[in-house]
Amino acid sequence: MLSILAVVVSLALLMFLAYRGVTVLLLAPVMGALAVVLSGESRWLLPLYTDTFMSALGGYVLQYLPLFLLGALFGRLMADSGAASTLARWIVRTLGERHAILTVVLACALLTYGGVSLFVVAFAIYPIARNLFEAADIPKRLVPATIALGAFTFTMTALPGSPAIQNAIPIPFFGTNGFAAPGLGLLAASIMLGGGLTWLLRRAASARAGGEGYGQHDEDDGATGAALTPAQAARHAEVPLVLALLPLVLVVGVNALFTYLVFPALDLSFMAERFASLDPSRLTGLWALLIALLVACTTLVLTRLGHWNDLKHTINQGVFGFMLPLFNTASEVGYGAVIASLAGFGLIRDAVLRVSDNPLVSEAIAMNVLAGITGSSSGGLSIALKTLGEDYLRMAEAASISPELLHRVAVMAAGGMDTLPHCGAIITLLAICKLNHRQSYADIAAVTILFPLPALVLVIVLGTVFGSF
Repeated sequence: MLSILAVVVSLALLMFLAYRGVTVLLLAPVMGALAVVLSGESRWLLPLYTDTFMSALGGYVLQYLPLFLLGALFGRLMADSGAASTLARWIVRTLGERHAILTVVLACALLTYGGVSLFVVAFAIYPIARNLFEAADIPKRLVPATIALGAFTFTMTALPGSPAIQNAIPIPFFGTNGFAAPGLGLLAASIMLGGGLTWLLRRAASARAGGEGYGQHDEDDGATGAALTPAQAARHAEVPLVLALLPLVLVVGVNALFTYLVFPALDLSFMAERFASLDPSRLTGLWALLIALLVACTTLVLTRLGHWNDLKHTINQGVFGFMLPLFNTASEVGYGAVIASLAGFGLIRDAVLRVSDNPLVSEAIAMNVLAGITGSSSGGLSIALKTLGEDYLRMAEAASISPELLHRVAVMAAGGMDTLPHCGAIITLLAICKLNHRQSYADIAAVTILFPLPALVLVIVLGTVFGSF
């Protein structure tokens, strides 16, 4: 019981202090250490820090550093070239200011469903959303929730065929594919999208009625009405629309080209001659995205040659900008690894995984709880399936429940409580937007928890009654 209390107390303090604005870079190791001490495992404190916490943190950094770096650079190049501002003005002219929220949501959804990492989407879309919300005079505090709705919800967990890692994790456990239960997935996606848009539009209308506009933000060039510096003027420059759209098209197009055509056509077995433990099939997706980002960044630089105010400064600032988001998320991964190593976590895991004889209900609760504790949808999903994936499949077969339905419920459930305040993706998103939990988290929670959970319940009910469709 003491070990369970240790995990709960540590998690509660982590969420509370993160919400109050304390940096997770400090909170993650301190709260992890607190959980170790309270659980009575103090003698393992130092090795758990140096081996478990730092190994998990370092492993995440090693795997995703190039992605964060190129994503941050891409976002900065989009902003400083004037491409982001041009797209924002074009969208406002085309759809009108009142459609700013819908436009940002659909842009994020298009990119994430096209295979672009949600972190890259946040980096790339933020400059556009910032300028678009400023033009429409919508409070900036709603930007993170708008991006989260488009990138962290229905395209990640519900839409059939989603390339998100969450949609791929159950495949080897259940023998399914990414298009599992397509009808139920589409229904759930419509609930998440419709509910989230309704919430955000009402929040924007309420702010407008209260006289709240975009607000003054020092990092938003030109937002205060002061005279623009040359660098700020470059951000607001008019770029030919084709050149402004081209980088976004390249990110999706080049990624798809290498993912579905180039790499599958290549025989990469020769790599084993030098890298014996390397499995290229597990890395081609990441390689394709890195190539796409590199091509898009290079294109931005070349197409705007002669128009950059200070290209060296732009590149430096873009590269520097990836560090905080990366290490915020990596610290959360380290914290989750420490918690997962404690006896209390094992007890919680076993309890929630066996809470019901209905495998769909048990699975849904398990994924939500474990994703909430680890602050990661993919982390909670992996832990649960590695532990009882075979048991779920056996229970489902006994109850005549299709593996496809198990797959869709597992993925959707992992995208429920994963966005609690200590979630690495949420901390990264807020860092990119230069906002804090107090300003924006309530709306993020609404669109990523309030509507996905009822959608999950509906899928379980319909799936139990009618089966997978």
